[in-house]
Amino acid sequence: MNGLININDIKNGMTIIYDGKLYLVQSFQHVKPGKGAAFMKVKMRNLKTGAIIEETINSSVKVEKAHVDKKKMVYLYNSGTGYVFMDNETYEQIEITEDKLAEEKKFLKENLEVQIDFYQGEIIGVTLPEKIEYVVAETTEAVKGNTTNNAQKDATLENGYVVKVPLFITQGEKIIVSTLDGKYSSRA
Repeated sequence: MNGLININDIKNGMTIIYDGKLYLVQSFQHVKPGKGAAFMKVKMRNLKTGAIIEETINSSVKVEKAHVDKKKMVYLYNSGTGYVFMDNETYEQIEITEDKLAEEKKFLKENLEVQIDFYQGEIIGVTLPEKIEYVVAETTEAVKGNTTNNAQKDATLENGYVVKVPLFITQGEKIIVSTLDGKYSSRA
């Protein structure tokens, strides 16, 4: 059930209702000025529009904690009109439109398990694993004589996403990509 909490008790990743709108808390900072009341600087994303706002909120303010249902689902395929996911327990399938997966869609691959967040039956977000393993589908050969520190080349992954990788990575290799910044993390 939804309940009121003090703004000081929010955490990153928490879903709250502020000013009548549903937000995901991305970061916050307690500020105690020399004079006057303490306040919170909160950066949050509107879960309906995707817009990110930063608010300064008095520390005595209470916000409503939204009850979000989280369900593990597996990505199946792109239907052309959206992305189809399946609940492995009930085999129920849902389709999520492209606009709801702005950043996430570039990381999707068949059978990838994700967490889908629902608020009052409506899909409000998809949480990807922090790191995902991919097979390098295509990459260029290292250029002889290129010995600069941290030299990198483009690699196209099995899902079509292009990422910069170190020169020693070859076609067919498995690598780990961070979904936080979209960059190569390590060999798998």
